[in-house]
This record gives sequence, structure tokens and C-alpha cells, in this order.
Amino acid sequence: MRATIETEKGIIEYSMFGKGETILFIHGGHSNCNETLFQKGFKTTEYQLLTPSRPGYGKTPLNFQNKSPKGTAELIISLLDKLKINSVKVIGISAGGLTALELTANYPERINYLVLISALTKKWFKGADPTYRKGKIIFSPRMEKFSWAIYNILLKFFSRLMTKVMFKELSKYRPIKFEKDEIEELKEMTIKMRSFQGFNNDLDQDIEQNILNKIKCKTLILHSNYDNSVSFEHPENAKRKIKQAELIMFNNRWGHLLWLGKEYKEPLAEIEKQWKK
Repeated sequence: MRATIETEKGIIEYSMFGKGETILFIHGGHSNCNETLFQKGFKTTEYQLLTPSRPGYGKTPLNFQNKSPKGTAELIISLLDKLKINSVKVIGISAGGLTALELTANYPERINYLVLISALTKKWFKGADPTYRKGKIIFSPRMEKFSWAIYNILLKFFSRLMTKVMFKELSKYRPIKFEKDEIEELKEMTIKMRSFQGFNNDLDQDIEQNILNKIKCKTLILHSNYDNSVSFEHPENAKRKIKQAELIMFNNRWGHLLWLGKEYKEPLAEIEKQWKK
């Protein structure tokens, strides 16, 4: 099911599939509730998979009240209230990590477990960083539609070359190596990608670091040694400041995309093992 509803904190778009305990996915940059690749392996016979579109993505409007991770967390809690969901497990992915941290710290009675996957735990880039400046231009609200359209057209006709381009952005693993089915997964993912106003906002988001010290629930931090998008400083920061945190590093080829390809089974197994404890 996909829907857009009005809550006490504003309009929010979401998708929800399955039955059972609710897993709340806080998606990363360039994504929205329509992207479900990061849900791969979670059984919809055991879990209800809930993914809201963060403000500025999909059909969730970006405004002054919800542009910060704290404001986004308030909006998501209002969604849970509307759906009558009392408690969830949270999986914060990439740029969605900051919102996941705010949620877990400020609403401990609603969150019973936190998983951070390739996640930000502090400000991503400084304003002078070349990656920050490039992102502000290529994925600006005026340009992002064309940037993604051009990439997807090139990916369609020059699949291996453009997959290699994306691989280099996401992973430090060498030699560059991927399977045919991984190209198809990448196509499936990028065809749904749009940045809208969301990614521009992500580049400027930050949280107060004392937020991490407030988190009391068990926390699992999953990160790749080859992540070329979110540096090791981020998982290390969370491990140091969250009391019940465990950090597990992986040597997956796709680096930042722990859920792409067959190697997703290893982090998924770690999540399921920790949840059964």
C-alpha cells in the first residue's frame, strides 16, 4: 500500500507492506517510499515494512517545520500516531541516519531497536568540500530531474560503463567488480531515484551531538570498510556515544550499498541475529 495522508504535523507520503512487528525504514538521499531495495530479505509474513518519504522527497512537502532531522522525526511520530502504531524497530539508512537518531533519542517509548546502515551520525560535509559544492549544483531542485534522466538513459544504453561510474562513487573496493544481476538491481533502484528538494536539504542537515548520548535502546551499526560516500568517522562517532551500540564492519564490494547484490545476506543475518537475542 502507498498513500499520502494529513497528520497533526503535516502531509506525509508512505508505503506499508506485510503483517507483524513494524520496521520503520528511514531512507537515504535521492530516495522515497517507492524504493524498497533496502528492504530485501525482510519477510512480509513476519514484519510490517513502513517507509515514509522524508520531507522534500516524493510527495512529502519540505517546509520550515520539518526540514531538520528533529522536525522530520516529529512528522514521522505523527504518522505512527495516525496509523495507530505504538512501537517500531527503526532502520536508518545513509542520510536518513540523522532522523533515525533524533527519533530514537526523543521518543524512547516508541522505538525498541535502532539499526544504522551506512548512516550519517553528524553533519555530512563542510561548505567548502568539493563534493558538497558539486552536490548542490547537480542535484539542485532545478537540475536534479535532468541529472537523473541523463544518468538513467546512459545506464540503459551503456549499462556496464555507467554501473562502473556509480560503483566508483559508492565504493573504494578495487578491482571494480560486479555481476550482471547487480546491474539490473542498480537500474531498478536508480529509475525510482529523484532528489527533488530533499537532497539539497540533506547536505545541510546536522544534529546536536548530545542527542546520541540520550539513546538508551540497543543499537546495531552496520558499515562497510569500502564505503566511499559516508566515512568511517560516522559509525565510529555513533559507537563512541551510544551506550548500547555494537559496530560491525563489512568488506562488501559495493561499499555504501550494503543491500545491493548477494552480499546483502551478511548484514541481514547480523540484524536478525541481534533481534533474536
